[in-house]
Amino acid sequence: MVDLNDIALFVNVVRAGSFAEAGRRLGMPPSTASRRIQGLEAALGARLMQRTTRRLVLTDAGRGFYAESADRIDALQQAASQAGNGGDEVAGRVRIAAPADFFTWFPAQELTRFVAAHPQVKLEFELDDARVDLLGEGIDVAMRSADRDPSLIARRIGASHTVLVASPAYLARRGTPGAPGELASHDCISLPSRDGPRAKWQLLGPDGYGTAVEVDGPFKANTASAQLSGALAGLGIALLPVTLCTTHIGAGRLEVVLPGFGSGAFGVHFVYHSRRQLPRAVSAFLDFATATIHDLALL
Repeated sequence: MVDLNDIALFVNVVRAGSFAEAGRRLGMPPSTASRRIQGLEAALGARLMQRTTRRLVLTDAGRGFYAESADRIDALQQAASQAGNGGDEVAGRVRIAAPADFFTWFPAQELTRFVAAHPQVKLEFELDDARVDLLGEGIDVAMRSADRDPSLIARRIGASHTVLVASPAYLARRGTPGAPGELASHDCISLPSRDGPRAKWQLLGPDGYGTAVEVDGPFKANTASAQLSGALAGLGIALLPVTLCTTHIGAGRLEVVLPGFGSGAFGVHFVYHSRRQLPRAVSAFLDFATATIHDLALL
C-alpha cells in the first residue's frame, strides 16, 4: 500500500531539488528521505526520478505522478492548516520565477504591503531571463510573455512590446539608421548566439509586415537589464521591452531608433501548473501582483 506521507515527501523533494535540501527543510536525514522515496517507487512499481551528482531528474512516470499528486497534497495541507487556525491564515512559501529585470520596473517596496498583510508567507524570487522548468525547479508561478504551453494555466496580466533604442552618444558617433536593413552595419546589442556570431531580429513594422535582420556587435548579454546597461553606455543599438526604456527615453538618456519597428504587442502572463485549488499563499500573491501591475499601469 502506498503511504500518503511518502507521496507528500516526494512532492517536497521535487520542489527542493535534492534530498539534502528537502531533508534540511523537513528536519530529516537525506538518507531517510532517499530510502522512503525508494520504498514509494517499489510500491508504485515505477522509477520516479534519476539520481545524479548534481540534481534530481524526474522520469516521465515521475513527472506524471507529480502533476497528479502535488495539487492534492497542497489541498490536504491547506485543509489541515485551515482546520487548525480557523481558515483565516494565509501561510507557506511561494517560489516565483521572473525576468532578471523584474524589479527594475516592478517597485520592490510594493511587496511590503503584501508581507504586512500575510506575515506567514515567504516569497522566493528566482530572477533569470532563461525559461525555467516549473516542475523541475519547484516553481509555483512564473512570469512569461506570449506563453503557449498547453500544460500550464496562464493568467494574462497585460501586454508589452519592444523598441529599438540607442544612446545619443552612439547615434552622434555612428549615425541613425533610416531602415531596418541598415542595422546590419551598426553595432547591435543582442543575446549571445550559439548558431554563429550574428543574431537575427524579427521586426514588425508600422505597416504590419515583418522584417528579419541579422545583426552583430561588440557587446552581447543574456539579460535585458544587462543589454540596457550596454545601450546606456553607448555600446550600440538594443531591442528591449518598452517597460525598461520608458524612463530613460523620457530623461533623454536613450533615443528610439526606427520608430514603429519592434516586436509588435505580446501578452504577458503569470503561469502555473495547478489545475485544481491553488494553495492560498500562491493565490494571494497572484491576486496582489496582478492588481498592483494594473493599478500602477506597469504594463
